[in-house]
Amino acid sequence: MASSSNPAGPAAAGDRPDSAFLRIRDVVKDFGGYRAVDQVNLDIAKGEIFALLGSSGCGKTTLLRMLAGFETPTSGQIVLNGQDLAGLPPYQRPLNMMFQSYALFPHLTVWDNIAFGLRRDGLPKAQIAERVEAMLRLTQLGKYAQRKPHQLSGGQQQRVALARSLAKQPQLLLLDEPLGALDKKLREQTQIELVNIIEQVGVTCVMVTHDQEEAMTMASRIAVMSEGRFLQVGPPQEIYETPASRFVADFIGNVNLMDGTLAVDEPDHVVIDCADCRHYVGHGITGTAGMAVTVALRPEKIHLGRHAPNDPFNTARGTIKEMSYFGGYTVYHLQLASGAVLKVTQANTQRHRDDELTWGDEAWAHWSRSAHVVLTQ
Repeated sequence: MASSSNPAGPAAAGDRPDSAFLRIRDVVKDFGGYRAVDQVNLDIAKGEIFALLGSSGCGKTTLLRMLAGFETPTSGQIVLNGQDLAGLPPYQRPLNMMFQSYALFPHLTVWDNIAFGLRRDGLPKAQIAERVEAMLRLTQLGKYAQRKPHQLSGGQQQRVALARSLAKQPQLLLLDEPLGALDKKLREQTQIELVNIIEQVGVTCVMVTHDQEEAMTMASRIAVMSEGRFLQVGPPQEIYETPASRFVADFIGNVNLMDGTLAVDEPDHVVIDCADCRHYVGHGITGTAGMAVTVALRPEKIHLGRHAPNDPFNTARGTIKEMSYFGGYTVYHLQLASGAVLKVTQANTQRHRDDELTWGDEAWAHWSRSAHVVLTQ
């Protein structure tokens, strides 16, 4: 369960030792007295899109730069497709890195930007032309081949940078905040395009991002990083639905965190006493009665209504102090008797409702016995 997983070691949940294409073993990076990356272990499968997710300064970019060869590990080993990368300069590594700024040559056309690396490698002209045309078709940039970067939209520039990175047919593609320069709507559209292109080529990809939605939309697995360590590694749904710690639960999406004590602990359920309600949670945690725990409950898993439900568990009464309308959903802030605030997200499935809740209304919140997770760390 979420309370007992230990994802930080070599045998961490989510590792794939039997199908590892990229192996990272006990990697440490020190800068003077500061440890940026701390004993990181990870296996990544061939063809996987893997995201390193965390806030600024967590070590994710340093780890990516060590993969690229721009930084040297203080200790540990990085092996790609059976080849130890230690001592190999960036230009000799069978990988390519795409930067947030795209780093396109402003004086070159789209065609020549894509061809640049192939020309430096000395490929025959016919092979360069074939490879560039294939990349233009893949990224749907054929009609823009003779334009300069400044004549393209942000999304088109991003695809040119991707095409240039893929043209050299790298074994590993590294993406550093790949969509950070795009506005929200274009970013959402480009996420899907980018994944489709990467999957068509079949290249293994490691991306760095601080954007949770970007990681969850694009990656097959995610590593949540903090202070140089992996706190949890797993598929997006697992990270979101069964976070391993309070930090992960709070970092990924919105969550209500309620502190309480363990009253009942059975293999198939626990009862937690909190200030404003009694939780019945449909999983055990192997704890001891009276121990301090935290209940994590996502806002969209809560039902809000005017009438008290017929259940002594998983129910809280309060007053609506704030509400924000976002079109497809509304977020309510329900102030409970203790003064704590419970965030509730309700989908707006109807245009008008006769029993619409509003500021100052008394309301009851209720959630199912499988809606929440108990955290012990």
